Amino acid sequence: MIKKIENPNEFDIYTKTDLYSVRIKALLSAYGTGYDFAVFYKQLNMNGEITAILSKLDGDFTISMNKADKSELAEFIGVIGYSSCLCDGLIDNFSRYDEGIIMVSDRKTEYSLPYTEIDEYPKLMDLFNFQDYDKADFEAWYVDISHRIRHNTAKAYSVNVNNEIVSSGIFSSIHNNDAILTSVNTAPEFRRMGYGSLLVSHMMCDISGRVFLMREKNKNEHFYSRLGFVNTGKWRLYK
Repeated sequence: MIKKIENPNEFDIYTKTDLYSVRIKALLSAYGTGYDFAVFYKQLNMNGEITAILSKLDGDFTISMNKADKSELAEFIGVIGYSSCLCDGLIDNFSRYDEGIIMVSDRKTEYSLPYTEIDEYPKLMDLFNFQDYDKADFEAWYVDISHRIRHNTAKAYSVNVNNEIVSSGIFSSIHNNDAILTSVNTAPEFRRMGYGSLLVSHMMCDISGRVFLMREKNKNEHFYSRLGFVNTGKWRLYK
């Protein structure tokens, strides 16, 4: 059975911690249950135990599963309708998807580089322009990320040299001392100079728990492995 939650505390008894649950619970902490565009569900088994939690932000679903009824989830998502659905790749009813690797690390090793400054509160307009989000709408991006930052469920960082951003990254979701690392980018002319490693290491030390990330297959594995990340599974984004 899948039910819409009415109280944010309903997810407290779901104890599985993975990339998906961090994303869902951070979103719930940021928006609560009072918005029509941010809706949250739980799947219950016959004993009343939660076997999956779901978030729906506009048309984008995220699912965390723990011995879930995957057939019921697939039917539910199909009936509700979706723009995308992010999960661990175990729902095979949908055919069109992108797929990649989940990595995680709890290493805390910080170092420094000369003539650099790490800004933990960069201007979001500067960050948006530096990241060069493909076809993204700035206003929609700004409203969402600034809302999450204000509610301590996201955080942005940049590495600056001579007041110029050379590398930046975002924790798009933060919950219960765990975080999801996204949007790591270093300007092409500053790559292979240690700025990306400096940035990510600083970000990891700023979080007391684990840091998750989603990477594309065959990309950046060596970079993140050097920073202590290990492969833990696959993500799948249905479209």
